Amino acid sequence: MNAINKKKIWFVTGTQHLYGPEVLDQVSNHAKEIAQTLNESLTAPVEIVFQPIVKTPDEITSLFVSAGADSQCIGIITWMHTFSPAKMWINGLKRLHLPLCHLHTQYNKEIPWRSIDMDFMNLNQSAHGDREFAHLLTRMKIRRKTVVGFWKDKAVQNSLSNWTRAALGWSELQQLKVARIGDNMREVAVTEGDKVQAQIQFGFSVNGYDSDDVTAIIENLNPSEVEALLNDYESSYEIDPQLKQGGEKRESLVTAAKIELGLKKFLDQGGFKAFTDNFENLGTLEQLPGIAIQRLMEQGYGFAGEGDWKTAALVRAFKVMAQDAPGGTSFMEDYTYHFGNPSQVLGAHMLEICPSLSKNKPRCEIHPLGIGGKKDPVRLVFDGTDGTGINVSLIDLGTRFRFILNEVNAVLIENKLPNLPVARVLWMPQPSLEIAASAWMKAGGAHHTVYTQALDTEVIQDFATLAGVELICIDKNTKLYELEQNLNANDTAY
Repeated sequence: MNAINKKKIWFVTGTQHLYGPEVLDQVSNHAKEIAQTLNESLTAPVEIVFQPIVKTPDEITSLFVSAGADSQCIGIITWMHTFSPAKMWINGLKRLHLPLCHLHTQYNKEIPWRSIDMDFMNLNQSAHGDREFAHLLTRMKIRRKTVVGFWKDKAVQNSLSNWTRAALGWSELQQLKVARIGDNMREVAVTEGDKVQAQIQFGFSVNGYDSDDVTAIIENLNPSEVEALLNDYESSYEIDPQLKQGGEKRESLVTAAKIELGLKKFLDQGGFKAFTDNFENLGTLEQLPGIAIQRLMEQGYGFAGEGDWKTAALVRAFKVMAQDAPGGTSFMEDYTYHFGNPSQVLGAHMLEICPSLSKNKPRCEIHPLGIGGKKDPVRLVFDGTDGTGINVSLIDLGTRFRFILNEVNAVLIENKLPNLPVARVLWMPQPSLEIAASAWMKAGGAHHTVYTQALDTEVIQDFATLAGVELICIDKNTKLYELEQNLNANDTAY
């Protein structure tokens, strides 16, 4: 994936002047050590930056204003080493529009039983200093993540890493531009939605464009660019003999390469990091983009088919959150079921599954599509890897948005699929296909999802909290009756 500029999380430690300069020096030194250790432990591509300890309302307000003005700062981690009266934080928090994580830890892991005295007690007051701070956060209705535990413990560090990934995705949405090439698939409900409300809620913008905006670029491509991309195809994939130099379908591969180059130039010129297309609105494009979209997704662009702008934006956010993490991320669809023992889902789409999921070297093939009325499209065909993953859907309920998540276990495909020329993944939904599908449909989940093996449920929980959006999780513990009660309660709450 194309790298993004490394972002920063500010580490902010609260205290007060009450304790004198010697104690404040200790607070500062401890905070620096914790910030440095957490920064070194992060699995996410984010830098945790120590900030001078804050002791007064003015210092707090000034720091939060500065954080909001720093384009590289995407979030704040707060910790109260000593008691820090929470009224000092009010004006600063009123100006904070960045994600907030409240770390409830303390410098010492254990009580030094034989040496503990009142000096130690005055210095190490996180147990009640953080509770004072959390009370104000709750009263001010400030969304945040709370992480509790010793700062050197892996569980704490992993939880903070997950939150920083969510903050990365949230930051990306704030300036994300989605290009909708063509309209929505006709008469389809779930891929529609309120684009204005989505921009208010999430930050990303969605605007429509014609396929001719892409073909105009294709017509002016330099032949050397096309030849270079064809060479890249040859070295990266197993090429169908029909598509090789001198093959009867070679021109189709040339067309596919031109579409990829044209799409990429169109996206980059417009500053778009996500896009949709629609086989019903291809205009003068000769074939439905297949390999082009697969490769663009692998480079980090968000995509969804049939005009599904919500999923396209989500794919891009997930790609950003998943940077440097093992496992792939892709646009996905629950395509067909295997009601066997166990029951399984074959995930696929017409053409557009990201090669980041591929178990082996993808095959570049050409086959009829059967819909769209265009020439046969070129695509990459492969089986997905096994392992744990999640499927996530974003839907518009008319009055609010909702995330729906299903935890799955992907398995290797043991059977040959000689007549199915698409990329595919086989998984077992948790707790079972029957319960998971029932729960998904009761929650109103879409048939399009983002499928990822690079992120886990906690990251999405943090992401939903940042967005202020309801999240329905379907996992191994899901019971349909309890889920239905939860849905009814959420309807009342929201």
